[in-house]
Amino acid sequence: MTLEDLGYTPFFENYRKDQNLDTFNVGRVISEHKERYVVKTTESEYDAEIIGNLRYSAQKRSDFPAVGDWVAISEYDDDKVFIHAVFPRTTIIERQAVGKHGEKQIIATNIDVAFIVQAVDRDFNINRIERYLTICNASNVQPIIVLNKIDLISDTELKTLIHEVEERIQQVPIIAISNETQKGIELIEKCIHKGKTYCLLGSSGVGKSTLLNNLSGKQLMKTNTISTSTSKGRHVTTHRELIVLKNGGILIDNPGMREVGIADASSGLEKTFETIIELAKECKFKDCTHTIEAGCAVLEAVNNGEIDTDSYENYLKMEKEKEHFESTVAEKRKKDKDFGKMVKHYKKSRKSDKY
Repeated sequence: MTLEDLGYTPFFENYRKDQNLDTFNVGRVISEHKERYVVKTTESEYDAEIIGNLRYSAQKRSDFPAVGDWVAISEYDDDKVFIHAVFPRTTIIERQAVGKHGEKQIIATNIDVAFIVQAVDRDFNINRIERYLTICNASNVQPIIVLNKIDLISDTELKTLIHEVEERIQQVPIIAISNETQKGIELIEKCIHKGKTYCLLGSSGVGKSTLLNNLSGKQLMKTNTISTSTSKGRHVTTHRELIVLKNGGILIDNPGMREVGIADASSGLEKTFETIIELAKECKFKDCTHTIEAGCAVLEAVNNGEIDTDSYENYLKMEKEKEHFESTVAEKRKKDKDFGKMVKHYKKSRKSDKY
C-alpha cells in the first residue's frame, strides 16, 4: 500500500515540504472518538494523540484532527504516535454543532464524493436530502443520492418517490438500492474509484453500515434490526471511521445525525436552491425576504407553481438558520474583542499604579 492508495496527493506533499515537515512521517486519521485517534500509514495503524503545543494553540474545535485528515506524526512506542501537525483540508463537510451556538462540527474532511443515504420505507423526507445536499455544496463535495430499502416498496411506489426527488433536485445522480437483495449495489461500486475518498451521510437506521459491509465484502461494522415498536433502525455506529475498500476506494462511515444544522453555508444554499436564488435577482427590493413583500419574484413563482412550496419553505428555514449562526458568531467575536480590551486596560492600569 502507498500513501496515494490512501488518498495522498501532490497538494499534501507540497505542503509538507513547504512547512519543513519532511522529518516526520505521514498518516491519515481513520478513526476519532472523544479526541482519541487512529492513524493509518503505509505500514500499519497507530493509536495517536496530539502534542501539547498543538492542543494549546488550537483556538476552535476545527483546529483538532478529524477523520479524513492528513497529519505529520512521530512514533514514540511500538503502536503509538504523536500528531505534530494537521495538513490543510481540500474539503470539509460540517454542520452546526448540536447544542453549541455559533460553533461548527466537522463530519469528515478531504472528501471527493458524499453518498446521501435515505430509506424509502419510513421517514422519507426530501427536505432532509436538501439539507445534506446544502452542506455538500458548501464544501464543493459531489453528492450522490442513495435510496435504500427498495425491497420494502413496490416498483410503482419507487418510481413515484424518484420522480418527487427529481422534481425538486436536478442534476444530482440518484441510485436505488436494497442491502437485503443487493440490487443496485453494483451501481454504487461503479461510482467508487481507487484513491478517491467517499463518505456516507444519513439518519440512523437508513442502512449506512450495512451498505459499507456490502461494499467491503466484510462484516466491518455492527448492524442491528429494525425496532418493532418504532419501525426505526437501531443506531449502532458511534464514531466516524475510514475504511479502504477492496476496489481501492476509501469510504468513511458516519454516525446517524438527528439534526443537520446549517452553519455559514451561503454557497451551499445558492447551489441547492439555484432557481430561487436566480429569481430573487428579479425581486423589486434588493433586501427582499421573499415572505411578504410586494413585487417578490420568488413568491410569485411559488404562487403560480413554478417553485415547489415545500422546497421554498425549506429554503426559508435554512436561510434563517444560516443568518442566526452568522449573527451568533459575530456576537461571540465582539464579546471576545471587548474582553481582550478589558484585560489590556486592566494590565495597563496595574502597570501605571506601580509607579
